[in-house]
Amino acid sequence: MIDKNQIESLIHEALQNTDRFLVDIKISGDNVIHIIIDSDTAVSIDHCIELSRKVEGSLDREKEDFELNVMSSGLDYPFHLLRQYKKYLGKTIQIVMQNDKKTQGTLIDAEEDHIVLQEETEVKQKKIIIKKVGETINIPLSEIKQAKAVINFN
Repeated sequence: MIDKNQIESLIHEALQNTDRFLVDIKISGDNVIHIIIDSDTAVSIDHCIELSRKVEGSLDREKEDFELNVMSSGLDYPFHLLRQYKKYLGKTIQIVMQNDKKTQGTLIDAEEDHIVLQEETEVKQKKIIIKKVGETINIPLSEIKQAKAVINFN
């Protein structure tokens, strides 16, 4: 079986002194390795290729065969780390709470145990949807089931 700790160590070494960081590693029973990375700025395809080569070059296919996929967390991938929340300070995010209630708004602050969100509400007037600023709320991270960036085309 592929050693997850070995791969994690290789990734941390490869990403050292960059603004990129590991978000998640998933290894299936048939040795399909998925590595998800993010960055404080941006992750390019070249970054993914570089990391893939580093990891692949450090593993021995003769000893154990595997499939390797390295990808950016992307806008549709949920946040896993506090660092990802901090990346989106001042931007709109969508939250799904543990009770499946959804809310969205501007991320004001992100701390170890909670985030501060300026809620956004939608009011429908005739055929036009108007977004209004709601209240500022503190949300414990433990109550968040999923958080994602919202793509804004304005």
